[in-house]
Amino acid sequence: MKIESQIEKISSFQHLELLANQVVEGFISGMHKSPFHGFSAEFAEHKVYNVGESTKHIDWKLFAKTDRLYTKRFEEETNLRCHIIIDNSSSMHYPVLTKSQPFFENKIGFSVLASAVLMNLLKKQRDAVGMSVFSDTYEYYAPEKGSDRHHRMILNALEGLLIKPVVQKSTDTITFLHQIAEKIHRRSMIILFTDMFQSGNEEALFNALQHLKHNKHKVVLFHVVDNKTELNFDFDNAPRKFVDVETGEVVAVFADTIKEEYEKQIESYFKKLALTCSQNRIKYIPVSVDESFEKILMTYLVEKQNFG
Repeated sequence: MKIESQIEKISSFQHLELLANQVVEGFISGMHKSPFHGFSAEFAEHKVYNVGESTKHIDWKLFAKTDRLYTKRFEEETNLRCHIIIDNSSSMHYPVLTKSQPFFENKIGFSVLASAVLMNLLKKQRDAVGMSVFSDTYEYYAPEKGSDRHHRMILNALEGLLIKPVVQKSTDTITFLHQIAEKIHRRSMIILFTDMFQSGNEEALFNALQHLKHNKHKVVLFHVVDNKTELNFDFDNAPRKFVDVETGEVVAVFADTIKEEYEKQIESYFKKLALTCSQNRIKYIPVSVDESFEKILMTYLVEKQNFG
């Protein structure tokens, strides 16, 4: 389904809440299909979802099988607790946007809008949401709550991530993931937006991710990248200076000279990351800033269905 056209209608982050609502409404409307006939006994306790009904009891696993929306007839009321974590290091503010580009076309803007979209859906389903933001410091924390005032407070914090000037900020992912894990006491779904550009001990990083799973939490890692340049290394062969936005280190090089080796190493890193997450039962989802939010919404809904 296409939701980019709705995103294009509103590109200012001052309208973050309205934009998030339009994305969610477009997503739900796009999934609504005509009634599906030929139910098997497996589907006996479901009914067709009608537009305007609460989305709380939609059976997302059944949607994946039938491409139709159904709600469970006899599902007990269960409220989810969700904690969103955003990496706000300097590398997340890449690529640098021109004035004509919408805010969500770099990694931090994409993560902010994706978080607002998830919050909108959580609010519709009367679930509680909390948020943590980290870089070289633990910048923001809000516990999981479901009130309108709480949602507004977190949305304001999200907007703040877009208007603060970008400075050189490294990523202390390991330290702060451990701290965040200690703060979340009641069983929750934990959703992390990061580009995983954490230098240093990979084993320590994975231990920190595993720590998030204590108390039987479910962890979803959205690995946010710019596919064009960070994955495919799509540059012309003019001499370029590549600057590490976190350390300021500069490397002068012709892109074609290192393209093949770069792509080989980044592919290897992504595969290792995916494998390690799988081994630790962490849901690993790579996403690019040029994609729609359908993958993020579907992942959340299916993982919520499996949370139980």
